[in-house]
Amino acid sequence: MGVATGLAFDPDGSLYVGDRQGTIFKISPGRQIFVFATLEPSIAAYHFAHGPDGYLYVAGPTTSSFDCVYRVSQKGEVEVYYRGLGRPQGLAFDDEGRLYVAASLAGRKGVVRIGTNREAELFASGPGIVGLAFTPSRSLVLATTNALYRADVGIKGRPLY
Repeated sequence: MGVATGLAFDPDGSLYVGDRQGTIFKISPGRQIFVFATLEPSIAAYHFAHGPDGYLYVAGPTTSSFDCVYRVSQKGEVEVYYRGLGRPQGLAFDDEGRLYVAASLAGRKGVVRIGTNREAELFASGPGIVGLAFTPSRSLVLATTNALYRADVGIKGRPLY
């Protein structure tokens, strides 16, 4: 499977694993492994989240300031969901279906919120954020390259499965 990077489970218990070559593997609960989807070879499938629409969302940071968040259908079909982020990394959904991405938007670093209409805004600013997750207490945990922070945002996150 190469160098494993991103991980996510779907509601059925299948595990999705990305590698640095852009391949996304699916491992069923019965342990069958197959190639689920392939992104462009220059994209590293690092960060995953399952959306409320049943798609797998994927962020693969590069050195570009115009990277994409992809979404992959249950059949493994890849499409661009949003383009225009710098180094998109950690992903999480709230219970209203909005996507939060650790990334830069128009040169401003932090957490970008992409609404269901695919409009993006800088939700929280801060350098070095690489991951994020919502807690049951409606906080947002932010991971940087050397620390964890909790921000009380009052937003209910979507379960990770």
